[in-house]
Amino acid sequence: MEISGIANVATTMQAAATQQAVEIAVLKKAIDMQAASGAALIDALQPPTADHRLPPHLGQHINTTA
Repeated sequence: MEISGIANVATTMQAAATQQAVEIAVLKKAIDMQAASGAALIDALQPPTADHRLPPHLGQHINTTA
């Protein structure tokens, strides 16, 4: 293999590594933005209010059948 061929391969490998690092950084940024959006949505929820018209035993047990 010629010197120029080796240099070409090395340059291509370095470009691929750089592109992969950039893609990972963008992905991390997107995940952080989604986490922030999710946290904002959760914070926007109103706390549940107790409905005093219902008996206190409701909602204490889960009945399941197979």
